Order: sequence, then C-alpha cells, then structure tokens
Amino acid sequence: MLTNAAAKAAGAKSRAYKLSDQGGMHLLVRPTGTKSWQLKYRVRGREKLLTLGQFPDVNLSRARILQAEAKELLEQGIDPSKRRATGKTLEALGRAWFEKHCREWSLAHASDVLSTLERDIFPELGARPAGKVVSRELLEAVRKIEDRGCATTAQRVRQRLEQIFAFGRAEGLVENNPASDLGAAMLSAPPPQPFPALTRIEDCRELLSACERDEGRAITIMASQFLALTAVRLGTLRGARWEEIDFDAARWTIPATRMKLARAKKDDARFDHVVPLSAAALFVLRGLKSARPKSITSSGLVFPGRSGSMPIGTGAIGALYDRCGYRGRHVPHGWRASFSTILNEVMGEDYRFAIDQALGHSGRGKVEAAYNRSQLLDRRREVFDRWGELLAG
Repeated sequence: MLTNAAAKAAGAKSRAYKLSDQGGMHLLVRPTGTKSWQLKYRVRGREKLLTLGQFPDVNLSRARILQAEAKELLEQGIDPSKRRATGKTLEALGRAWFEKHCREWSLAHASDVLSTLERDIFPELGARPAGKVVSRELLEAVRKIEDRGCATTAQRVRQRLEQIFAFGRAEGLVENNPASDLGAAMLSAPPPQPFPALTRIEDCRELLSACERDEGRAITIMASQFLALTAVRLGTLRGARWEEIDFDAARWTIPATRMKLARAKKDDARFDHVVPLSAAALFVLRGLKSARPKSITSSGLVFPGRSGSMPIGTGAIGALYDRCGYRGRHVPHGWRASFSTILNEVMGEDYRFAIDQALGHSGRGKVEAAYNRSQLLDRRREVFDRWGELLAG
C-alpha cells in the first residue's frame, strides 16, 4: 500500500507510470509531474476508470474515502462516474465531460482545458444547476475573458462550454445548450501570429556565434545549439534524458508521451519520434557528457536547470537570444521555421516529406499517414546532416 510520503517522493519519468495502492486505486504520475488518483472498476463487465483528484490537493486519506464512496455506489448498482455527472451542477457536468475526453488529448491540451474552466467558469457558475444555466450568464463569463484582451481564449472557452452542454444533452442531463449561440455576440479571435524566426542561414549562423560569446550559463548556450541542430519543440528539448540518446546509432528517440500527439497515441511506441543526430549534434552531447558527468547519474536530464533535478528554465534560451540582440527577430520555437524554410529551399521538392517528418509532422493526409508508417530514417538523416553542415558554415 502507498503512503503520502511515497506519493510525494514519486518523480516524473519519460513515460507515465502508476503506483498501486489497494482495491483498484493507483496514483498516476505523468511526465509533466502531475499526480492523479484513479480508480479502476467494472460496470456490467466493462472496465472503467474514475479520476478521484490530484495529489497533493487530495491526499491519500481523502482519496481512500472517495474510493470507498465510489464502491458504495457500485454495490447499489450505480456507476460512480454517472453519479458525478448527475451532480446537477455545471462544474460536475464539466468535469464529467473532461474525464470522458481527456484521454484523447495531449497532456498539455488537457491541462489547458481544465485550467481555463477552473479559472474562468467554475468559480462563478460552477455551483449553478447545469440545467438552469442560461446563455446570458455564459456570455458574461466569456466577455470577462475578452475584457482581459484574450479574445482567442474566450473563443476556446466558448467552444468547450458548447461541447460540455452537448455532452450533457446526449447523456440526458440537460435539455438545452445555452452555449450554442454565444459566438454571434463575441469578438472574433485575431489571426494567429507566426513565431519570429530567422529564414536566412547567414543570420542563423550569426545568432549561434553571438550566443557563444555570451557570458551566461554554458549549459544554456549548449541547449540553444542542440535546439537549433535538432529543431524540436522547446518542451521536448527540456525533457530530454540521457537514456533516450543512442550514441552508437547516432539517434535520439523521443517517447510519444512527450510529443504533441493525441493522448491515444502517447502510450504507443509506434509513435515515438526518432531524430537522427548529426555530427554537430553529437559533438554538443559529448561535450555535455564530459563537462557534467553527474547529471547523467542523478536527474538523468540532458539539460538540467540550476537545481539539477528540474529541466532548464522555459525562458532561459529566449532570454539568451534577447541578450544577444535578437528580441522580436527569433525565438526558440523559431528554429522549426528556420529549419523548414531553409532546407526546403536548399534541398528541393524531393525532400519536402522527409523535412516534414523530421519535424514530427505527417506531411500527408491522415489516411496515407495511417498506412505509411515508414520512418524514412536514411532520408531524414540526410536532412539533419545537411542542416548541421549549413549551420556550421
């Protein structure tokens, strides 16, 4: 059986894992560090999963009480997830909808969905009976988001409310969908702005040279170099672990759990993303390995922050670029645009699909992507080797 101390000590790994307690309850520890109590149970022969709350907000004792309450309902022939849904409040309905769909989403998207509801909807409207909520109440809530200058977020919250009430209607919990016509009275979301990115290889080289002259932390400069050479997302770089690096094969295998994928794909190794490592990228890693041997045996992170147990800060590389005079011209995520733009120009149409795959994109229609699972590693290795050569000049 678990203890609160064991739950507290459980650290994030590259993949989600479970710590079993008793009676079908376990603590799910995600790669992001989020810890959730979950109860596995069966209703009419069908296995289901009920989220009881997040640790430490819900400690072990409270989780066991919630587990006992759920089992009492099961003994009465009541599905505990349905009882939570029919809690008659908007918050209960919203959380039931979230539990139904969150397994299909990426961890980042699921976190964003729940946090916006908990911040902007549940505090004022969560206790209202879901069937009595009217459009005007919802409109006032989303207009408060607009008043903060967040029209895009307001539109997203509107969409989520519409889905929540559609779910409620399908389940027979509410009769109407008061969110269905909100869009007509709301501000349109502004067009998305592309990330600032350098699109000339000469400018990319100058940026990397400027970073090498900076007097900041060496690991930040090396993280910037590796980010440029691999063109991965910043979050993927920050979570990189030595166990994912194969020096002999010159490749970095990024678990699907840390990729921008639907939740259903995240536990499937077929969707792990392989990044062939150029000579320049391997040079950076070997330099790190010799300079920071303790990081390999302690946290396992390739780019640890000052504490050694957490990744490099989210703003560290961006701040480096700002110090070097590139504020508004280039951001860490901009390397993906630099990579795609420059390589498509240099390597031509024949390499377009390999370049898209190198970035973790399918590059083709969903049907073709489902059947064509070829990794095209040889072509992608050519792409990364060429990119390393270009950056080196």
